[in-house]
Amino acid sequence: MNTIEDIILDHDQRGISELRNLVPQDFCKRSSDLILENPGKVFITTGFYILTAGAAETDGPPGAIAIGNALEKLGYEIVYITDEYAFDMMRECKSEKSRVIDFPIMDKPESEEYALELLSKENPSILLSIERCSAAQDDKYRNMRDLDITVNTARIDLLFNIHKTTIGIGDGGNEIGMGNVLDGVDKSDKLVSYPAVSTVNELIISSVSNWGGYGLISSLSMSTGKNVLPTIDEDMQIIRRIVDMGAVDGFSGEQTYKVDGFNLKENADALQRLHDILD
Repeated sequence: MNTIEDIILDHDQRGISELRNLVPQDFCKRSSDLILENPGKVFITTGFYILTAGAAETDGPPGAIAIGNALEKLGYEIVYITDEYAFDMMRECKSEKSRVIDFPIMDKPESEEYALELLSKENPSILLSIERCSAAQDDKYRNMRDLDITVNTARIDLLFNIHKTTIGIGDGGNEIGMGNVLDGVDKSDKLVSYPAVSTVNELIISSVSNWGGYGLISSLSMSTGKNVLPTIDEDMQIIRRIVDMGAVDGFSGEQTYKVDGFNLKENADALQRLHDILD
């Protein structure tokens, strides 16, 4: 029988599966356990800038919203952290109870000050990132094609350098948390050439970051005995909504109902397989 981790690493188009031996085999359960051990307020960050489109991509926000909705059902307070490129779509798709904070795009000293003030003011119990760019060793932020997007990326990864309880979800090697497997990314000839350096307590790797988010929710569902996964219709609706607001497919840069090249049905198939495990 396929595990949650098997399902979310299926149809790997980038080579992320090469890193599986560098993370715990039950990485979704370890992440869900960390969440359940830290009740209270959760910061969830997402939003990855696509240079060719001048817009955020479709991978990340749907998974972030799904995680936030699931955790609200389990009693958590949800605060989304993003920057100007994904702010409107997150505000449009979030629940009534949750909030969205726009982390300004600033230089590093200003960003460090803002990060410290934000954590002091909000005092979250845990931080979670899904498909959010992290700086490389040279302190620049780059996309999958190794192009510099620093001027279009808020330094949200600085929050994860400060907080002690963190989870990251990524699919390419340049996301928050992928510093956990930096050597593996660096040695790969398929993944990014400038690996992320930010580290987390628990890392989820997946073929599509949204799928990693759904894998986390599946594990939470198993542990709590309550299926809090989004329905197929809910997932499709959010993807359509953010595309209609300007989000683009990360592979093509086009404003189309796809996530990392996968169409709505292909995304739905991955989510359905996770539902099947829970049934």
